[in-house]
Amino acid sequence: MLSEIDYWFPAKRYGWGWGLPIAWQGWVVLFAFVALLAAGTLLFPPRKMLVAYLLYVAVLCALLIGVCWLKGEPPRWRWGND
Repeated sequence: MLSEIDYWFPAKRYGWGWGLPIAWQGWVVLFAFVALLAAGTLLFPPRKMLVAYLLYVAVLCALLIGVCWLKGEPPRWRWGND
């Protein structure tokens, strides 16, 4: 018996990557990403600690891409009629 795969992030209709979340878990991940990004602006003010801020943003983006990769539809180039 095969279980149904539950994606949090659908593939984009055009191009490569993922769109907005389709499950509540995906919305929680996206909200947490935005909240942590805002908190990083306060923790690492870009005018004073630019390198630390950019490193923080890079780590957050890598984590978001990792979650999308694991919980999203498999990425591939799409032309809209797939």
